[in-house]
Amino acid sequence: MARLFDGNKLVIASHNKGKVREIGELLAPFGVETVSVGDLGLPVPVEDSDSFIGNAEIKSLAAAKASGLPSLSDDSGLEVHGLGGEPGIYTADWAGPDRDFAIGMKAVIDKLGDNPNRHANFTCALSLAWPDGHTESFEGKVFGSVTWPMRGEKGFGYDPIFIPGGFDLTFAEMDPVDKHAMSHRADAFRQLIDACFRST
Repeated sequence: MARLFDGNKLVIASHNKGKVREIGELLAPFGVETVSVGDLGLPVPVEDSDSFIGNAEIKSLAAAKASGLPSLSDDSGLEVHGLGGEPGIYTADWAGPDRDFAIGMKAVIDKLGDNPNRHANFTCALSLAWPDGHTESFEGKVFGSVTWPMRGEKGFGYDPIFIPGGFDLTFAEMDPVDKHAMSHRADAFRQLIDACFRST
């Protein structure tokens, strides 16, 4: 049985302001106060795992041990089927050192070229860690396709080129409430909440 989170303050182990905001919105109904590692001035650990969950656990454990508080991390990325799953765990790296996601999105489309396989999925791994080293980790996915040119001003990251299955809008064109209801992050969050925020 998963360990329940019974506190009221959680460190979000991300320097990505978009992720921090989205995670805070998803946790708001549970009365959890969130603070980011950026707010606490904590460094970014080296993410050297070959999986989303592995990298999420590296980040959550580093933040929990450094802050003395439970920490939640997210490691997520875009997997384009026509590119054999790339950029995958290197999604942020494709955006360059300044994390310019317009560069990353253009790189995806340029590498795809004339490949007709535009199927893709976003994957999100969430890891909840405690200062004693215990972790609970979950992975969610949402499937769809990539498009070009970029569309929409909402969302963040690669949202402007991702169209979820059954829709004509990109994630960046959707109302955030609608995106939260179906996203890879929402899928992982449902698993997290069911396991760690509600007694069974």
